[in-house]
Amino acid sequence: MILAIDVHYHADSASAAGISFESWTDGMPTHAFTASIHDIADYEPGQFYKRELPCILALLDLVDVPINLLVIDGYVYLSDDKQPGMGHYLYSALDERIPVIGAAKNAFRQMTSCGMAYRGKSSKPLYITSVGIELAVATNLIQQMHGPYRIPTLLKMADTLARDSEHEL
Repeated sequence: MILAIDVHYHADSASAAGISFESWTDGMPTHAFTASIHDIADYEPGQFYKRELPCILALLDLVDVPINLLVIDGYVYLSDDKQPGMGHYLYSALDERIPVIGAAKNAFRQMTSCGMAYRGKSSKPLYITSVGIELAVATNLIQQMHGPYRIPTLLKMADTLARDSEHEL
């Protein structure tokens, strides 16, 4: 099972959402999970994982299906010399048992060796990084995901679910 995760922030809380699916070409999820997290860490430039990692781990505590791979909205590494980013910290927190693919919407200037997945009619790629799975394979998998747009259907669904969970806080 694959789990796509996104986190949406509010004033002093966050909503985390996960969409699970079995195949990269699936257009519908098998499960949806949400978590509300209160008293989140303040944002620190270059230390985003301190804010986001606890939110993702709280969500994963609620996931009751076996997960073989995680997809996050963001970067695994922050530079070509593999400075750890959110995805790498997540991989480490999970004892390096579950590969992580980062699919970021925006380029990060220190990261030029990422994969680029061009989807739909968009001339702008998704920027792909990975740990526990080869970058070329990870890029190809994101490229294969369901949906006619730049953002794959199930990644967009995770984003929407995290945003819509705000009213539950």
